[in-house]
Amino acid sequence: MSASAIHVDDVTVHYGDVLALDHVTLDIAPGRVCGLVGMNGSGKSTLFKTIMGIVRPDSGTVLLDGAPPSEARTAGRLGYVPQSEDVDWAFPISVRDVVMMGRYGHMGFTRRPKRTDHEAVDQALERVELTDLSRRQIGQLSGGQKKRAFVARGIAQGATTLLLDEPFAGVDKRSEATITRLLREVAAAGATVLVSTHDLHALPRLADEAILLMRRVLLHGEPSAVLTPDNLALAFGLDVLDRGDDA
Repeated sequence: MSASAIHVDDVTVHYGDVLALDHVTLDIAPGRVCGLVGMNGSGKSTLFKTIMGIVRPDSGTVLLDGAPPSEARTAGRLGYVPQSEDVDWAFPISVRDVVMMGRYGHMGFTRRPKRTDHEAVDQALERVELTDLSRRQIGQLSGGQKKRAFVARGIAQGATTLLLDEPFAGVDKRSEATITRLLREVAAAGATVLVSTHDLHALPRLADEAILLMRRVLLHGEPSAVLTPDNLALAFGLDVLDRGDDA
């Protein structure tokens, strides 16, 4: 049984002849926020999919709270906030319905929400400041509001492991601040948060630790120690912080 909330041990993943992850090993403790940093093609999305159990590694082991990812998903302990381009924003579903999806694991086969489900959704919407927009079609929200809606889904779900793929991309400052505050609150309550992000300037305020990935783990430690110009040049081939862009 692993004491880590997220335990990845010597994981290698290929897509055909392409090496996506190369003997990746990492451990993230409960109640921590960890930033995942790397250039496009570094394996961040593959690592997320492997942790979620969507991609089966060629070798190695993934455990969430000591159990396989499939068990964590079935129990509703694993939450995911996708990139914007992975969502069909034209789908006729309201903000409230999106958040209610986080409660499906608590409803059984009937998918009929009970009072406790409605209360959990109401509380999550209030925490992300979307109560007044709860009946609006999800695609009608701004970029930041959309991300907050999916964070609310994870909160309503009661996930103990929360993965967020680029949650700050295209969001306004208010949403960035709200999401950062919520993730810190979720972690303080005992959940474990893994955030893939290009927003390196915001990461020290958000994360307790950071991982620099280039198909393998180059560095894993406190953000101030990981996100140095020399280390970033190793992963990106340029000085990201001095340029001040998304790399």
